[in-house]
Amino acid sequence: MGDDSEWIKLPVDQKCEHKLWKARLNGYEEALKIFQKIKDEKSPEWSKFLGLIKKFVTDSNAVVQLKGLEAALVYVENAHVAGKTTGEVVSGVVSKVFNQPKAKAKELGIEICLMYIEIEKGEAVQEELLKGLDNKNPKIIVACIETLRKALSEFGSKIILLKPIIKVLPKLFESREKAVRDEAKLIAVEIYRWIRDALRPPLQNINSVQLKELEEEWVKLPTGAPKPTRFLRSQQELEAKLEQQQSAGGDAEGGGDDGDEVPQIDAYELLEAVEILSKLPKDFYDKIEAKKWQERKEALEAVEVLVKNPKLEAGDYADLVKALKKVVGKDTNVMLVALAAKCLTGLAVGLRKKFGQYAGHVVPTILEKFKEKKPQVVQALQEAIDAIFLTTTLQNISEDVLAVMDNKNPTIKQQTSLFIARSFRHCTASTLPKSLLKPFCAALLKHINDSAPEVRDAAFEALGTALKVVGEKAVNPFLVDVDKLKLDKIKECSEKVELVNGKKVGLAAEKKEFKPVPGRTAVSGAAGDKDTKDISAPKPGPLKKAPASKAGGPPKKGKPTAPGGTGSAGTKNKKGLETKEIVEPELSIEVCEEKASAVLPATCIQLLDSSNWKERLACMEEFQKAVELMDRTEMPCQALVRMLAKKPGWKETNFQVMQMKLHIVALIAQKGNFSKTSAQIVLDGLVDKIGDVKCGNNAKEAMTAIAEACMLPWTAEQVMSMAFSQKNPKNQSETLNWLSNAIKEFGFSGLNVKAFISNVKTALAATNPAVRTSAITLLGVMYLYVGPSLRMFFEDEKPALLSQIDAEFEKMQGQSPPAPTRGISKHTTSGTDEGEEGDEPDDGGNDVVDLLPRTEISDKITSELVSKIGDKNWKIRKEGLDEVAGIINEAKFIQPNIGELPTALKGRLNDSNKILVQQTLNILQQLAVAMGPNIKQHVKNLGIPIITVLGDSKNNVRAAALATVNAWAEQTGMKEWLEGEDLSEELKKENPFLRQELLGWLAEKLPTLRSTPTDLILCVPHLYSCLEDRNGDVRKKAQDALPFFMMHLGYEKMAKATGKLKPTSKDQVLAMLEKAKANMPAKPAAPAKATSKPVGGSAPAKFQAASGNSISRLLKGKEIAQGNSKRNPSAQGKKVPSKTSLKEDEDKSGPIFIVVPNGKEQRMKDEKGLKVLKWNFTTPRDEYIEQLKTQMSSCVAKWLQDEMFHSDFQHHNKALAVMVDHLESEKEGVIGCLDLILKWLTLRFFDTNTSVLMKALEYLKLLFTLLSEEEYHLTENEASSFIPYLILKVGEPKDVIRKDVRAILNRMCLVYPASKMFPFIMEGTKSKNSKQRAECLEELGCLVESYGMNVCQPTPGKALKEIAIHIGDRDNAVRNAALNTIVTVYNVHGDQVFKLIGTLSEKDMSMLEERIKRSAKRPSAAPIKQVDEKPQRTQSINSNANMLRKGPAEDISSKLNQARNMSGHPEAAQMVRREFQLDLDEIENDNGTVRCEMPELVQHKLDDIFEPVLIPEPKIRAVSPHFDDMHSNTASTINFIISQVASGDINTSIQALTQIDEVLRQEDKAEAMSGHIDQFLIATFMQLRLIYNTHMADEKLEKDEIIKLYSCIIGNMISLFQIESLAREASTGVLKDLMHGLITLMLDSRIEDLEEGQQVIRSVNLLVVKVLEKSDQTNILSALLVLLQDSLLATASSPKFSELVMKCLWRMVRLLPDTINSINLDRILLDIHIFMKVFPKEKLKQCKSEFPIRTLKTLLHTLCKLKGPKILDHLTMIDNKNESELEAHLCRMMKHSMDQTGSKSDKETEKGASRIDEKSSKAKVNDFLAEIFKKIGSKENTKEGLAELYEYKKKYSDADIEPFLKNSSQFFQSYVERGLRVIEMEREGKGRIPTSTGISSQMEVTCVPATSTVSSIGNTNGEEVGPSVYLERLKILRQRCGLDNTKQDDRPPLTSLLSKPAVPTVASSTDMLHSKLSQLRESREQHQHSDLDSNQTHSSGTVTTSSSSTANIDDLKKRLERIKSSRK
Repeated sequence: MGDDSEWIKLPVDQKCEHKLWKARLNGYEEALKIFQKIKDEKSPEWSKFLGLIKKFVTDSNAVVQLKGLEAALVYVENAHVAGKTTGEVVSGVVSKVFNQPKAKAKELGIEICLMYIEIEKGEAVQEELLKGLDNKNPKIIVACIETLRKALSEFGSKIILLKPIIKVLPKLFESREKAVRDEAKLIAVEIYRWIRDALRPPLQNINSVQLKELEEEWVKLPTGAPKPTRFLRSQQELEAKLEQQQSAGGDAEGGGDDGDEVPQIDAYELLEAVEILSKLPKDFYDKIEAKKWQERKEALEAVEVLVKNPKLEAGDYADLVKALKKVVGKDTNVMLVALAAKCLTGLAVGLRKKFGQYAGHVVPTILEKFKEKKPQVVQALQEAIDAIFLTTTLQNISEDVLAVMDNKNPTIKQQTSLFIARSFRHCTASTLPKSLLKPFCAALLKHINDSAPEVRDAAFEALGTALKVVGEKAVNPFLVDVDKLKLDKIKECSEKVELVNGKKVGLAAEKKEFKPVPGRTAVSGAAGDKDTKDISAPKPGPLKKAPASKAGGPPKKGKPTAPGGTGSAGTKNKKGLETKEIVEPELSIEVCEEKASAVLPATCIQLLDSSNWKERLACMEEFQKAVELMDRTEMPCQALVRMLAKKPGWKETNFQVMQMKLHIVALIAQKGNFSKTSAQIVLDGLVDKIGDVKCGNNAKEAMTAIAEACMLPWTAEQVMSMAFSQKNPKNQSETLNWLSNAIKEFGFSGLNVKAFISNVKTALAATNPAVRTSAITLLGVMYLYVGPSLRMFFEDEKPALLSQIDAEFEKMQGQSPPAPTRGISKHTTSGTDEGEEGDEPDDGGNDVVDLLPRTEISDKITSELVSKIGDKNWKIRKEGLDEVAGIINEAKFIQPNIGELPTALKGRLNDSNKILVQQTLNILQQLAVAMGPNIKQHVKNLGIPIITVLGDSKNNVRAAALATVNAWAEQTGMKEWLEGEDLSEELKKENPFLRQELLGWLAEKLPTLRSTPTDLILCVPHLYSCLEDRNGDVRKKAQDALPFFMMHLGYEKMAKATGKLKPTSKDQVLAMLEKAKANMPAKPAAPAKATSKPVGGSAPAKFQAASGNSISRLLKGKEIAQGNSKRNPSAQGKKVPSKTSLKEDEDKSGPIFIVVPNGKEQRMKDEKGLKVLKWNFTTPRDEYIEQLKTQMSSCVAKWLQDEMFHSDFQHHNKALAVMVDHLESEKEGVIGCLDLILKWLTLRFFDTNTSVLMKALEYLKLLFTLLSEEEYHLTENEASSFIPYLILKVGEPKDVIRKDVRAILNRMCLVYPASKMFPFIMEGTKSKNSKQRAECLEELGCLVESYGMNVCQPTPGKALKEIAIHIGDRDNAVRNAALNTIVTVYNVHGDQVFKLIGTLSEKDMSMLEERIKRSAKRPSAAPIKQVDEKPQRTQSINSNANMLRKGPAEDISSKLNQARNMSGHPEAAQMVRREFQLDLDEIENDNGTVRCEMPELVQHKLDDIFEPVLIPEPKIRAVSPHFDDMHSNTASTINFIISQVASGDINTSIQALTQIDEVLRQEDKAEAMSGHIDQFLIATFMQLRLIYNTHMADEKLEKDEIIKLYSCIIGNMISLFQIESLAREASTGVLKDLMHGLITLMLDSRIEDLEEGQQVIRSVNLLVVKVLEKSDQTNILSALLVLLQDSLLATASSPKFSELVMKCLWRMVRLLPDTINSINLDRILLDIHIFMKVFPKEKLKQCKSEFPIRTLKTLLHTLCKLKGPKILDHLTMIDNKNESELEAHLCRMMKHSMDQTGSKSDKETEKGASRIDEKSSKAKVNDFLAEIFKKIGSKENTKEGLAELYEYKKKYSDADIEPFLKNSSQFFQSYVERGLRVIEMEREGKGRIPTSTGISSQMEVTCVPATSTVSSIGNTNGEEVGPSVYLERLKILRQRCGLDNTKQDDRPPLTSLLSKPAVPTVASSTDMLHSKLSQLRESREQHQHSDLDSNQTHSSGTVTTSSSSTANIDDLKKRLERIKSSRK
């Protein structure tokens, strides 16, 4: 049993690893119990077992292993850290559990695997299980398959990846083991359940018997979609929801929901790609050209076998496709044609999208081959073209298909139509836009009239399919001319069509079409009726637009728009111009007269041709009146204009009559339904008059009105042809001028550029200079819309003319075309529609390019030229390329068909001669411009190879390639490039040049994309590998591109894609994704609607810079913002209906900020209670903006809020302008909404628009100036939600912004304490932005310069260390800023800086020293400027006194800071507003100088605070400026009173204390103090310190006053500490300082001498007891431990002080049994650990008293006794347990308590104080004394020996030590005696030691090295030291110099001041010196071995303060100077 008992005592984790199986079994059982007990999944307990779980499952003993598996399962289920063990545990389960014979073990093993999957570790589990399938043991394989099957069955195919399982299935079916095959069959059935037929292709090659068996099983499976039955932790809610649905019987509904849950798996994805190119027969290319058809057949059959593989690997199939295409197109043997078609089908099916690049070459050939009649050939061709269609898009092959549609052969026409019909079935409304549908419909409409019935039927089918796909609304406009019979036939076909994507498509399309156009829904009845009558002719736009566009006529003129206004406004409907809008037959003059007489006065018609001009004028006036009053529907436009044209008509000689006539024409055109027929009657006359000086303008107006009625394109064409058919140059130039303006007003859409260009060329050749000038002006306007391609038409003009044209174009450069203002409704309507169709915005320019005449160059690309380009000799290759360049140059614009050129050029892109590569790139650039958008079809075969060139090692080649790619992308848009895998394949190549160039290009292009490219996700894995590339540039580019990828794909998709990375990489990438998420830009909005918006456009400002016209737009915006800051006119400024503006003005009266009582406080509460989101983000997400909007809605005027949250930056500028205007007038409102205003401004910091930012900063400057004038103080909430974001802007690149931000930060210090600003700015120094780091460091320097070291948070030491880190920064500016800041501190603080900074690297230190030398300033301890921090105080302070008091003041300040930081209630500690914070320097220096400045207290108002209904009386305001309306709340009042507790004036302080006492004594009101406790205690101990240091030493002060003040303080405290809830709010740091103050007070001998002194001390005793009992037990225990540590460290501290602290600790120990459960043991043990680290056991033993070590051991013993072994679980907060003996000590105690419980004598001996029972024998005593004397005699232990001897003598006073002394020398005897006396004197604090000892004092002094003297006296805080220390130094120096110290005798020594002797005695200064030296010697080791943190020795500075008067100190200083000079 011996070894049994040994392991029973071991802890659980050690048992689990024990070599005995019983021990392990016991360990696992205990572990299982522990695991079941732990409730918290994040408990630290779990981590202990992290490394053992693998051993649990792999135990060698089967019985033990079972128990281990049980424990492991519970662990995995409950521990949050379990995921870390996945790999090792699952591999252990696979190798050591699955091979066990016990079924239970296997079950548990499987359960563990499934549990890991449940905790989101599915991939790792699956990986291990798949590895297990390679094991040789069939048992393991079977178990692995079974586990995978169960996992799939329970979790579903979304969690379990099927591809890798399916990959190994065939191998499993081939296994020799039946069990494996059977299990494989089961999993195959399970997989089939999830993915159905997608499983068939991968299993097609398994044994036919097995396949048959499987088929049988598959048939039995239920048909419903399977559902997962078990969910991941993250999906558990879904599980609960499902259960609810099932219990409610809502199964069907649940099924509906979950239909989407099961992902549709494509069988293709599950297949492995096969590489076939290398497997082609070697002689394939020769054989395929062979003359014998059999050889050709062999070659094709070889290919057919290869392409049967269902998935092919990507590669260069160009040559193979070319060979097959040749067979299809040219081979005479039809059987081979069919075979080649089958091969193409196989390739297209196997390659899918990767075949897309070859589609364009093959489609025309296949379509033309449809002339073959044989059914098998036709069928093979049909299959081939259908398969090919699926690899590309209809858009890409549309040109080829349309070209074949005109073929004469009916079979070709029929098959092409049928192909189109089949293709349409695969389309949806979005992939079949109108722009694509239009040409197809036009071609098919020709076919429905074909003579061959089969062609007609095929065309009907195609049109029917189109109708079904996109809905009638979209197709009807193209079918207007079709007669009813044919229309019915189309509809009939449409009904029969079955769509590939299901029938929903058509419906969806129709729904979409019915959406009303926003803003134009109202249609007047009249217009609507008219509409139905008039629309009979075909229209190019969708019918639904007609009513919409009419309603949108410009409102200001109120004219009806002609129904003709609906057509061809869309940007793409160029050809729509020929279609008729309003068909109006030409009426005869008689009919016209009849119609006109019906509406015009009779006199009017008679006088029309009167010879008297006045009569004609009167007639015109009547005519005009009649027209003005006429109703639109009744106006016979044609009749009226015929009347006007009647003799004299347009030959009218009187200009007044003529002007009227022209005006009437304009009126008729505006007011009536004006048709083109009417227009033709008048236009000739108008053009004739346009050049007339007097009537020209009226003619232009009339023409504009007609253009608006009949569309500009038609009108312009008519006008131009008329103008240039006559000779009058004036008319010609004016017509050109009118057209220039009209284009600007109407926009450019639909204009026939070709027609204009011929007219413009005529004009340019005119002799009249005015005509030429007008023509050039018109070209300039056209250039705005068309772009540089316009110049190509004029390149053959004379150089002089060309230079004029270029100059005009230059003027237009960078300008954006103005938004159209006329005909706008029509344009936007169809424009919007177009926008919905295209994925990428097409510029207007592209439309124009479409109109250019294109040359066919395919015939020039001969086979000779192609072979030249591929020649071996580079010179010949160059010739070939030169020829190609020549051909393209000559043609200018070319058609897309360029024959074999692409393959030839592709070969040259990897030419060994780099010059040729560059030349090829230049040709490709030319090609892109020449071919225009049609270059799209060459992207795959030519564009992608250009990208490959980006990987070239030569810089210039890469630059050329990039320019080429950009030229192509400009023509094609990005969609083509990102489709398919080509781009991702490029990115996969590990070429650093290629990667960085490609990523840079993507980063530039992706932000401009509106729609997400489907295949972009394929690039993501390679993007991740680039993030970890070896090359730094690649990594940087990848990081830059990351946000743009995320913008399209979203964070979730990107994060999911990291799943396949290694764990280390995954963590890094996820961290980068988090950062990128913060910088993620918004997607650009659809640009189509830009026309209807104001100048700002619609894309977010961030991306506007991308478009050419954006800059001018932004500039324009800025001008508006600056020019109209007072009023906000519409941005366009042209057409603002007056009504709306009036209405707006009415709305805008009244205040903009509404004061909501307590609104701000409520918002803060909500944020604190987490009811709303905390304002904390890296970039503002939508939910933050929405939340702010909601919060603002109650307190901001509605119209202003609309401006503030508008999407356009112009409106933000307006909002800011309004806010600036109202700032002064609405102060209260601004302050009430301040938190919201600041939050809104933080949102503006994230805008990219500089004008908004500047405006916001301007507003902030004014705002903070106002706040400081109002003496407002920012709340914590306002500060923390604003300052961090403001600091971000300090790193802006623009100087002016940085200056503004710095100015704001300066002003903020007036409304928010600098010390609280400090941490925010310090946080800013951690930014990545070097400018921000530098600026923040400079700002920190300014703060220190202005406000002194007190601002440094958390302590000056820590702050300076942080700053010093930046001296080594990469960026020069940051280094300089850090150095300058530290130099600033040096100037304020002197050499102490070096101590505070700590250790720096040599380089950094030398830089700092150099900088300090250069700064000529010397350190001065002059007072620090406090003007800004306390603006109302201006009194001067005696600088000398200030300097001497500096030490204590700073000591206190850092303590206060420490108290704030250690506070358990951060909010409470930070509630102190700046004005109410204690100005520590002031208090310390406050010798009554400020009394007159203190405001009178408002005592009688205290009750009013608690009565909510009373409105505060105005006199409160008069008395104290702090009670403004917003802040007459309780908190600020209490703050104010507390600030007065620490006043230098005793009366003020007493009054304040009385008021607080009044609050504390009333239970209902005491709660008001909550949150202010720390603040109150700080003020109190500050006052205690002030009394101790200042008041007690002040002779003039009545001591009764002091006693009274003490009584108030203590009374207050007792009241406070009786209320437990308040007492518990006191934080550790504050309690420590409080206890320090109270103990010091108890030891103050001066109090005892006073009459009521004893009473005070008794009260303090009572108070201390209350503090110990009622405070938060953790905080007070922690405080006492820190205090004890400090008092033992402080050399000047009296032993009595430490003793009292220990007594308090003992009291706490006695309370422990009751309080143990409320104590945070982890924190207490951390404090004990720190204590033991500073005072190791040896060092404690050297202490003068044994009490510290006893206290510590008692405390630990009690804790052990109460907690038992669990005490060891509470060491979690200790980082390095080996730094102290705590853990070892606890373990020893535990062991002892287990071995012999409660044997006290052992513990006594442990204490090392070596006590001996009285009964101990004499021999023992002698041995003991001999041991002591041996120690005294040894050099090292002499001190310890003396201490032990003293203790022994004290205990046994009658003990005889004489015999031991007799044998020693006289010297030794006197040494021992003196040593004992020294100890006695130290311990008792009294008694004298005579000077005549054996050792001369001189010698004694020399024992102490000078350095240690200084270091032990100097304050480790690096601060100035108090006068008492100078006193000590002086004494030591005097002693050294042999001077007499007796003069000082009348002054009590320091120790007596701080102790409380029964009889006050005055020791001589020599005694004093001895005691001091012994202390110094003792502390020397401490100072050498422990680097103490400044806050551990705070108390030293305070205790050493002396009460000497200033005069004494001056005296001391003089003496010191004398001594120093004499020593020299």
